[in-house]
Amino acid sequence: MATYALTDKAVLLRAEDDVAVAKAELAAGTVLEDGTTRIEVRQDIRPGHKVARKAVRTGAPVRRYGQVIGFATQDIAIGDHVHTQNLGIGELQREYEVGVDVKPVDYYPAKSMRYFDGYRRDDGRVGTRNYVAIISGVNCSASVSQFVKDRFRDVQKDYPSVDGVLAITHKSGCGTKLFGEDHLALQRVLAGYAKHPNVAAYILVGLGCETNQAAVMVERQRMAAPGHPERKPFLVNIQEAGGIRKTVERASEEVAKLLPLANAAQRSRQPISELTLATNCGGSDANSGMTANPALGWAVDELVRYGGTGVLAETPEIYGAEHLLIRRAINEGVAKKLVDRYKWWEWYCRGLDAMDNNPAPGNKAGGITTVFEKSLGGVTKGGTTPMMDVFLYGEPITTRGFVFMDTPGHDPVSITGLVAGGCNLICFTTGRGSVFGCKPVPSIKLATNSLMYRHMAEDMDINCGVVLEGTPIATVGRQIFEEMIAVASGKRSKSELSGVGEEEFAPWIIGPVM
Repeated sequence: MATYALTDKAVLLRAEDDVAVAKAELAAGTVLEDGTTRIEVRQDIRPGHKVARKAVRTGAPVRRYGQVIGFATQDIAIGDHVHTQNLGIGELQREYEVGVDVKPVDYYPAKSMRYFDGYRRDDGRVGTRNYVAIISGVNCSASVSQFVKDRFRDVQKDYPSVDGVLAITHKSGCGTKLFGEDHLALQRVLAGYAKHPNVAAYILVGLGCETNQAAVMVERQRMAAPGHPERKPFLVNIQEAGGIRKTVERASEEVAKLLPLANAAQRSRQPISELTLATNCGGSDANSGMTANPALGWAVDELVRYGGTGVLAETPEIYGAEHLLIRRAINEGVAKKLVDRYKWWEWYCRGLDAMDNNPAPGNKAGGITTVFEKSLGGVTKGGTTPMMDVFLYGEPITTRGFVFMDTPGHDPVSITGLVAGGCNLICFTTGRGSVFGCKPVPSIKLATNSLMYRHMAEDMDINCGVVLEGTPIATVGRQIFEEMIAVASGKRSKSELSGVGEEEFAPWIIGPVM
């Protein structure tokens, strides 16, 4: 019977935890020495899955991260595999203690500022890429927008400073309440992409009879920012232009005019305080909360110390860990914003058990059992600095430091909102192997384990799995931070090299489609 020290074969995050997480396959009969306790593994346990360190009675809480991840659905013995067969969610009592973990940020002095090569726009914001966009106001003009883009597939030959012509198309824009929550969210998103610092110029393409009238959207945005006049964007409607062919011809002429203007933009030295980083996780596994997510949190803290902005999102996937964010809220007002969003989500999901219908099958295969466990790992992406503000989906991010945006957990919908808010860089953690990209913003893929990283090396940017092999979190966090600066300066991320990122535009459809 093989005998090992617990920490040689498993990860123990806190002394009070009821479980440890297997680093490698644990065969039934393996003995793990946990201080003075001998744990005999009672079933085969796969990497990333949990082994019980303590006996837990039915109905009692089970802890990981020093926090409750669920409740035993049957008696758990020392050495048991702890997963869906004996662990579920229950009524979790959380204390909302506002601001008790707020600590002043140790900002770097101005003389220590780091820089990247970015595109300074007329409104003062800084981009990391340089695209021309064709924005479809409604699904009915999506194909036409793609037809126009197809005429400009190889623009870099003549316009080397332009990263490409991008068609921003979607499945919405009609069948919703005029100026209802759905409609306003779509307008925020489309306006956010149009005004994004990574978009040098854009045109709008509509059908003509849709709910989301592009001309109205432009006017509403102009009224919302009266102190920032700009040249009115080109707008063409298929019905007014006389059909598909005429619209494509007219729109193509306008894009051709915009390309020289976009090409005139050049990268210049910019402070990294101008970076607004979107954080997201997809295809998570039990390693996510121990490797890639806390390492990314380290990089977020570092960015905030330079005056930059890090954004956490995916509200349903912070469910059960939101009390940790409230402990970091800079004031009662910010805490109330987050609590209000959770009350809204509970109303939104009423009767569907949707907030509890998580994790996904792939998460469970990777060792995550409950939404609480998933959330406690996910929240570590946000680092440790004070939470300065909370934003609605797609709302412009106007506060620096660590902030939160209310988004669904579904990756493309979440990141669409983050990009619309102004994020000019994405760090995406994955344990199962998501290949997510999101033009016009580069996406840096962070693998949570070495096995998946080696298997999908063409799609992963950084292997955070080395944390399980003894590399300190701070060392991996520094690697992420340096990669952020390199990619912001023009280095192509793996998803960009693969051409991924255009089909992932997915505005949140909040309400009924009529």
